[in-house]
Amino acid sequence: MTFLRRTLIAVASAAVLSASFSALAQDIKPRLIRFGYGLNEQSNQGRAAKVFADEVARLSGGKMKVRAIGAAALGPDNQMQQALIGGAQEMMVGSTATLVGISKEMALWDTPFLISNTKEADALLDGPIGDRIRDKLQDKGLVGLAYWENGFRNLTNSKRAITKMEDMNGIKLRVMQNNVFLTSFQTLGANAIPMAFSELFSALETKTVDGQENPFNTILSSKFYEVQKYMTVTNHVYSPWIVTVSKKYWDQLSKDEQKVLSDAAKTSRDFERKDTRAEASKAMADLKAKGMQINELSPAEAARMRDKLTKVYAMVAADVGMELWNDAQKELVKIRASK
Repeated sequence: MTFLRRTLIAVASAAVLSASFSALAQDIKPRLIRFGYGLNEQSNQGRAAKVFADEVARLSGGKMKVRAIGAAALGPDNQMQQALIGGAQEMMVGSTATLVGISKEMALWDTPFLISNTKEADALLDGPIGDRIRDKLQDKGLVGLAYWENGFRNLTNSKRAITKMEDMNGIKLRVMQNNVFLTSFQTLGANAIPMAFSELFSALETKTVDGQENPFNTILSSKFYEVQKYMTVTNHVYSPWIVTVSKKYWDQLSKDEQKVLSDAAKTSRDFERKDTRAEASKAMADLKAKGMQINELSPAEAARMRDKLTKVYAMVAADVGMELWNDAQKELVKIRASK
């Protein structure tokens, strides 16, 4: 065989091999992760979901791709949670409150007036208590990666300004599908009605319910000001969201892929909290400009509500376990003492 012929054969073989590798590379598609959330794309939740998706793409070198799907297009939180457990959906971010039926320890975050400010919230959620509660999800088919901030919850309604506890009597108030919220507002005199968030705007518009309770950001981004006249700043519950992964999906990932998701969740958490707090600081003024009548609940009335909710605190302690309840109280004392 001549040198020229050997060279031509070698070149042809290399070309075939290169074409084969190229075809193989095209066949290797990035891991697609459906990431569901309840609010719209323009919300704080939507903006943070985009940060999470971008960070996953960056950290994985494009080998993992997050498709963020908002506006409850994949269903309300409890439906998505079941989809994750069953392995039909990969990821989501949603309320910790709707996880209580799956993992009872999550009820700690629903305790009225438990957390006083964002410093306490960050320290408690990102510390040993938050980790302990998050880790409990693995036995239930979910992996918790990070807590995002929904924010301090406040009341709105279409009937009257709520300046004292008695003003809540008879108000048809939508609450999350969660026993702590249901019992808390029933105890305070409201006619509490559990309902999925995705159904809420329509229910307010048709007067199926008179009011609801959510953080400023959600009230603004969901345009509740169009169907609600009164808002009372109560800050009655600090409400977290949690980024979760299907345990079935998580177990299929390599350690490096798991680390990509964990790191991206923390990056998006830091962005989301900063973004949410910046938006919340101006949201009240925006809501006022939209025509809502806003009043703040006095400290004396907040204290009256706390006193009325004693049985709710006992219920939460029994539900989550006295050891966790007492440890959380001790941790809060430690956080408040630190400067």
